[in-house]
Amino acid sequence: MAVTEASATAAVEAVFRIESARIIAGVARIVRDVGIAEELAQDALVAALEQWPESGVPDRPGAWLTATAKHRAIDLVRRKETYARKLAEVGRTLEDVQPPGPDDIAGADDIDDDLLRLIFTACHPVLSTEARIALTLRLLGGLTTDEIARAFLVSEPTVAQRIVRAKRTLGRAGVPFEVPYGADRAARLGSVLEVIYLIFNEGYAATAGDDWLRPGLCEDALRLARVLAGLMGQEPEVHGLVALLELQASRTAARTTPDGEPVLLADQNRSRWDRLLIRRGYAALERANALGGAPGPYALQAAIAACHAHAVTYEETDWAVIATLYGLLVKAAPSPVVELNRAVAVSMAEGPEAGLALVDALAGDPALATYHLLPSVRGDLLARLGRADEARAEFARAAGLTRNARERALLLARAEKEGGAPR
Repeated sequence: MAVTEASATAAVEAVFRIESARIIAGVARIVRDVGIAEELAQDALVAALEQWPESGVPDRPGAWLTATAKHRAIDLVRRKETYARKLAEVGRTLEDVQPPGPDDIAGADDIDDDLLRLIFTACHPVLSTEARIALTLRLLGGLTTDEIARAFLVSEPTVAQRIVRAKRTLGRAGVPFEVPYGADRAARLGSVLEVIYLIFNEGYAATAGDDWLRPGLCEDALRLARVLAGLMGQEPEVHGLVALLELQASRTAARTTPDGEPVLLADQNRSRWDRLLIRRGYAALERANALGGAPGPYALQAAIAACHAHAVTYEETDWAVIATLYGLLVKAAPSPVVELNRAVAVSMAEGPEAGLALVDALAGDPALATYHLLPSVRGDLLARLGRADEARAEFARAAGLTRNARERALLLARAEKEGGAPR
């Protein structure tokens, strides 16, 4: 079948989007530098754009890109003029690295190991949270700098600088391209899970901008979590995170109106919840529990999400169980935000007065001083107690704190419902 330049270009871009993480991971194993590996992967992309319109799309396009990038890696480090400098940059000899042959494609286990190394490198705690997120989305999500900038509502130069600095930081810190073990692995795994969860949360409830949801980020995070579960099948918290994301993602279609307005959990049409994702979430949670040990923070949050998924209606939700699970979560991962969520569950199980007492105890916590959900929750509890004036003031305060336009409109509407628009 004839291949047009447009169809070949589309094929290159599609394959690269899917395979880029594996390509970069495989090359990074040779050069031990994710920055150089990414450049070489881009070189392979350019080669494909030049050659495929003439030669046609190869039978195994991903393997073609991987082999080309690896050849370029070997050429790079062996080039006479730059050999010594590149050796210094990668900090190792190449005596143990064999150049790939024309048909040299790494086995599945090698690819899995390389991907795992890349995930742990991109999420290394030596980087700031913002840098880890940007680098992970770039290297593992295959997103362009522009796409990351638009997703997080920052400028493209800002994202570009974060990525460049992240690569330099990894190089200066001498972060090895490896999967850590023992206590170091446990500590680093926490960072990896945190980054994936932060990416998902930004898509699930955007902190700023005109859209409340950014489904693309949720999909990227869910895909990364599934990949990680495939690579680290014996880690219960990895399955716990997958379960949490599957269950939360199942509600996506019901969380907004056709116009993009937020729909609160109590008002959601549960027939629009994705049953396939719910079943996947249940299965992942079962795997996490089957691995034994006390459930971690992600498995506990997944168990809470599973309670919501089990309830046919909002009124049938087992809030007593959810309040108990939040109590366990407070002990496993204490934070004022978790305490606030527990207060909501307690209010549903025991009444708004019980919840309000817990919320008021958090009022002086500096960590929640600008957190809009504190006055939002307090406003809801006051409304349920019939204290309309106080509720209206709290909803108005919450609206002034959020940076998301959709959420601000929702909070102002709730304030108005309590007796008029705030002044």
